[in-house]
Amino acid sequence: MSTAAIAINGAISVGAYLMTVRMIPRLREMFIKANLCGKDLCKKDKPQVPESYGVIIGCVFLISMFLFIPIPFAFDEAAAMDAVTGGKPVTFPHNKFVELIAALLSICCMIFLGFADDVLDLRWRHKLLLPTIATLPLLMVYYVNYNSTTVMMPNFARSLFGTSVNIGMLYYIFMGSLAVFCTNAINILAGINGLEVGQSLIIAASVLLFNLIELSLGHQVESHQFSLYFMIPFFATSLALWKFNRYPSQVFVGDTYCYFAGMSFAVVGILGHFSKTLLLFFLPQILNFLYSTPQLFHFVPCPRHRLPKYDAKADLLHISTTEFRMKELNSLGRLMVTVLRVLRLISWQEQADGRVITNNFTLINFVLVVFGPVHERVATQMLMGFQVLCTLLALFIRYPLANFFYAIET
Repeated sequence: MSTAAIAINGAISVGAYLMTVRMIPRLREMFIKANLCGKDLCKKDKPQVPESYGVIIGCVFLISMFLFIPIPFAFDEAAAMDAVTGGKPVTFPHNKFVELIAALLSICCMIFLGFADDVLDLRWRHKLLLPTIATLPLLMVYYVNYNSTTVMMPNFARSLFGTSVNIGMLYYIFMGSLAVFCTNAINILAGINGLEVGQSLIIAASVLLFNLIELSLGHQVESHQFSLYFMIPFFATSLALWKFNRYPSQVFVGDTYCYFAGMSFAVVGILGHFSKTLLLFFLPQILNFLYSTPQLFHFVPCPRHRLPKYDAKADLLHISTTEFRMKELNSLGRLMVTVLRVLRLISWQEQADGRVITNNFTLINFVLVVFGPVHERVATQMLMGFQVLCTLLALFIRYPLANFFYAIET
């Protein structure tokens, strides 16, 4: 696949950015009229803001990719015919074409399911099941085109397991779980202006940087070019959305964008063959998931919404809280809460009647526990800054540190 295809992809992405910037304000009244709107609870006047704008971004992204579909194959065919004496026809790369179409199908499914969630307010079990189903086209293409389920072992484990281990079906379970995690991880770490799109932009930029580094080293060239084809238009459309979603938000993105972003990352991670590196770029989301586990799995009472509380007088965010009695928790719940309390990762207030009041277990609330009440813009900046630091750590782990654990590049 040629550099010219990437250049054309970039040009299409610029057009997608400009198109998105023009569409977002013009569709505001249409969304409000359709009752796809909500109040911004972290503002003094609680303005009405149109939401579910992720469906617009997803549609522009799909249009961009549909326009791009013939480009890489046209350049592939032209280059191959030049290389063959006499310019004889060459075999069309059906496997690459099916890979591209399956990736777009999975993303399209998640945009549809995300919009259904925004409109119908699906239950959590559906949010776990539907991404799994949407991943099936990816897994089938991976099985037909590659079916590589071998995992390289680090140096310290090679005396026990050898250089590599074929884990078979477990590898497909891992890839399916990766898609489910990515689609929900961004959705869990959300709720303040610009955070969903901001973290997605940083992850996308991290993936783009990683792809460019790998291409400069000549590693898995086709896989990383495939990733660029998706990440460039994703970054462009998300950047346009962030212009309107950052503080103070003029639009809300809804679950549609979170699902769209998560599946886009899962697609390039799985078919680009860097799923482990992708997880490194999701370090804040992983930490947020682990921190939220006691509430997500109902070991500790979990309210419907865990957003920070807004103090209108001071214009600051405060921790939101949950309360319980230790004796009402099961043994595992008590253990989790005790560990978090000993490590000082949660606030703790014991009441005279035996109730305990603590913060909700989210990374946003944890920032407020550590730094105290802050402005919404500052909270978003802190979390995005943490995302950037985690990207730098991920790149350090992937390159300098990996050489200590692996004899060859992975």
